[in-house]
Amino acid sequence: MLNWLYTHAWATPLKKAVTVLAAVAVGVAAGILVPRTVGGPDRCADGVERHGGECVGVNGSGYDFGVPEITKVSAAIAKENRRVEDQPHITVAMMLPLQPDSTAERRQLRSDLQGAYLAQYRANRAEQKPPLRLVLANPGRDYGQQARVVDELARLADSSEHNLRAVTGFNLSLRNTVAAVDRLTNELRIPVLISRASADELANDESRDARPRFKGLARVIPTNQQQARALAAFHGDLRDEETVLVRDTRPDDIYVESLARAFGRADERAAGPPGAKDQEFTSPSIGDPGETGNDFALISHNICQSRARVVYFAGRPVHLRLFAIKLAEVPCRGKRYTVVSGSGAATLDRYMSDADWAKLQGGPGAKAPTVTVQYAAPGHPAAWATALRGKKDRPAYLTEPRAALDDLRALVGRQGAGDIGPVHLDDSRTMLVHDGVRTIAQAVFLANAQSRGAVPPRERVSAQWSRLESAHRVAGTSGWICLTNAGNPYDKPVAMVELDPRTRKLAFKGLAWPEGKAQPGDCVVPSG
Repeated sequence: MLNWLYTHAWATPLKKAVTVLAAVAVGVAAGILVPRTVGGPDRCADGVERHGGECVGVNGSGYDFGVPEITKVSAAIAKENRRVEDQPHITVAMMLPLQPDSTAERRQLRSDLQGAYLAQYRANRAEQKPPLRLVLANPGRDYGQQARVVDELARLADSSEHNLRAVTGFNLSLRNTVAAVDRLTNELRIPVLISRASADELANDESRDARPRFKGLARVIPTNQQQARALAAFHGDLRDEETVLVRDTRPDDIYVESLARAFGRADERAAGPPGAKDQEFTSPSIGDPGETGNDFALISHNICQSRARVVYFAGRPVHLRLFAIKLAEVPCRGKRYTVVSGSGAATLDRYMSDADWAKLQGGPGAKAPTVTVQYAAPGHPAAWATALRGKKDRPAYLTEPRAALDDLRALVGRQGAGDIGPVHLDDSRTMLVHDGVRTIAQAVFLANAQSRGAVPPRERVSAQWSRLESAHRVAGTSGWICLTNAGNPYDKPVAMVELDPRTRKLAFKGLAWPEGKAQPGDCVVPSG
């Protein structure tokens, strides 16, 4: 066989030339005809590859994942990263879906990244060391490809060049989110701080004898159970028959499951005769209303026949909007409703159209709205000034957050941190994520003060979570952050916010406290 090949393909200079040309032609044809995915996935940017139609991975050099709403803030992050990359630094990853479909979700994403960047910018200009480098980590839609991203974050944590010391973001409470946090904390020992996801399943148990489910986890947002307690305290003594729970039964959405349990317990604590049974529906996905409008029309007629005037809604903003409209469309002898939901409703106004507002208002000549929506926001820019108005006693748990918010506003107003797109504080996202990254910076600073090297090990960073109280409290724009031994914020206030159809604005109604009273004046977390 070898002799035959030699004789026919290589024996003379002419045959050699013909053979080489044929080989080159075959190679060129293969490069044209064979799909690019053969031999590896497409590359979207440094550290980011295309999998299943999504650009999944980790990047800190300014890639905007094809989302124009975050182009400016991504570029600002990259610029700040370049400024500190040649000195000893730590890396913080923002892990959240970075290619949302709807305009409302893309604007929410911009708010999240703006908060992280503004905290990075401020921390890197303080005297505290080491500086922070920020990277964006896209786990895909609904965190569906989180395993790929966690693999890369593990590499960055082990790298002496990158020194990943915390992962934050986590804007959705889903089973995939739990899986990512579980592996990051328990297997890889990478500190995690949650600033947006409020499900109780993403928090450690507060019992003294309980082992933490997630070692190295901290939070700056109250859980759904804490928010429900604050809501109950704010609304006072509602009778059970005056309330009803409307809940989504779609599986794997632990935010909705957790919120339904929390509202259910609030119902159980209410006095008087029992109210109407839970009204259930099943949505197709987080952002798709599907056929739920038909369900809501039927549910609304049932609620009309009951004594309920306060509706607890355990669902996502897309479905909350549609439910409120259907409830307003049902004529019910002049009956007016308050629909109460959790912190996920903070962006509801971004889903509303002019026609939607008109329906909630009750039509021309209506003296009061047919339906108002209230929710427990984890922060609101009007909270501190309103709470302090007319007060002779000016407690630090009000004045310090107000000062922090004033500083943030000043930085945004003068564009000292550069052009990062329009910044809106009303939905609390920018405030919460900013406070989360500030909390990480404080933990890193405390850990570094106890370390011999220029960069503290990751175990020392997570060990500082429980130190962040009292003398080391974090004065966030959303309130004092005083962490328990389980890493949860103690009695962190929530802002009661009402969506007013007449003004089409989010109106701050007052502060509510999960423990029924304000935080201790010294931010010392009590035992038990």
